[in-house]
Amino acid sequence: MRVKWGVIGAGGIAMRRTIPEGITAARNAELAAVMDVDETRAREVSKKSGGMPFYTTADALLAHPGVQAVYIATPTHVHAEQCLAAIKAGKHVLVEKPVAMTAAEARKVKAAAACKRVKLGTGFMMRHHGAHQKIAQLMAQGAFGRPVLGRAQLSCWYPPIPGAWRQIPELGGGGSFIDMGNHCADLLEVFLGKVAEVNAFVGNLVHDYKSEDSAAVLLKFESGALGVVDNFFNIPDEASANVLELYGSQGSVRCEGTVGQGAGGRCLLTLLKETGGYDAKQARQEQGAQELQYEKVNTYRAEIEDFSDAILSNRQPAVTYDDGIWSMKVCEAVYKSARTGRTVKLRSK
Repeated sequence: MRVKWGVIGAGGIAMRRTIPEGITAARNAELAAVMDVDETRAREVSKKSGGMPFYTTADALLAHPGVQAVYIATPTHVHAEQCLAAIKAGKHVLVEKPVAMTAAEARKVKAAAACKRVKLGTGFMMRHHGAHQKIAQLMAQGAFGRPVLGRAQLSCWYPPIPGAWRQIPELGGGGSFIDMGNHCADLLEVFLGKVAEVNAFVGNLVHDYKSEDSAAVLLKFESGALGVVDNFFNIPDEASANVLELYGSQGSVRCEGTVGQGAGGRCLLTLLKETGGYDAKQARQEQGAQELQYEKVNTYRAEIEDFSDAILSNRQPAVTYDDGIWSMKVCEAVYKSARTGRTVKLRSK
């Protein structure tokens, strides 16, 4: 069986990745309709994807009787409104992160979905990356000893663009952190557990738009481990490695290129069965490192297949809407810390 999908916001990431690599490639999904406020773009996506119906309003797409689930990839400020409309129409919903402008908004969406008994999911597709799945397995096995530190970086060059909603906080909720840092924090939580405390610095170092172009965040997890998340809209793509690093008392893994939209990247794994005494010379030797072997997974296809299977099997998706609500709480803590200059504590229960 295949779940019939509609897409609300067919431009951007939906057109580049989620439709061609996810929905149309998935074994258990098919594209039934697309919507974009730009009629030319909606028509173009429809034509490239097989000629299904296209619309310029969300309500029109939601009225399509064949659509069972919707993928929402519109600007953040309309996420909650469109989720509520889809839920009212009885559709299952996979929404891009951030799932809403505030955690309070997101909780209203969750309550509505519970009443209608539809599935909700969050678009943290990087969790499905083959390397991240493998690292999570190793972490769960205790291969790194006691977790000590995690770092995740995701940066890009994003110069001022007229009307770009990610550069307008009233439309996107913030800048480099809420757009990219929430992916990074979410990944570190997969490995290290829930965030307990946040210290953050955000601001504008290069670009003069209203959203921040720079964010550096220090996290403390409930496990006691520490984390660093750094996200910039002002570093050229060619100059940023987009790294993921995890360190423990018995080893580490250091990745380049796994944090992002692709399925590739290289990870160096160092695991020690035992540690020696103190070395005053602090010699660094690479001969103990080996390249991590992992299955190459298209994260967009994996995301769509998992959510479709959740519908068909009547189970929770791997990445739930609760994960999106929690991410909003972390984002709110980050911006509060940056605004007040203080540590902000979170409670996961």
